[in-house]
Amino acid sequence: QVQLVESGGGLVQAGGSLRLSCAASGRSFSRYAMGWFRQAPGKEREFVAAIRWSGDNTYYADSVKGRFTISKDNANNAKNTVLLQMNNLEPDDTAVYYCYADPGVVITTRPAYWGQGTQVTVSS
Repeated sequence: QVQLVESGGGLVQAGGSLRLSCAASGRSFSRYAMGWFRQAPGKEREFVAAIRWSGDNTYYADSVKGRFTISKDNANNAKNTVLLQMNNLEPDDTAVYYCYADPGVVITTRPAYWGQGTQVTVSS
């Protein structure tokens, strides 16, 4: 059974930082892309960042470029863990952040697997 388990959300003041983690299990993810979407209240789910598990190519939404960094957790590489380091957070970053994984498409609103989501709240 495939599982994506997110952690690291919370409440932070504007200008602060958080690091989200997504641990994938249940199969090999060596040919997958993994990433994050987010959804704020009353808004559609939007792409944030993604990484190919092989090749290390990374992709970002314009709104987070220069502030967010997606990477593989090399310390736990065997556990297929992806990190999202979020710096200089803004109130508009407030949302539920969802991890996803897909075997064929890097950025998709309909990936093969979703995590349960983790809340990020940025106060002004």
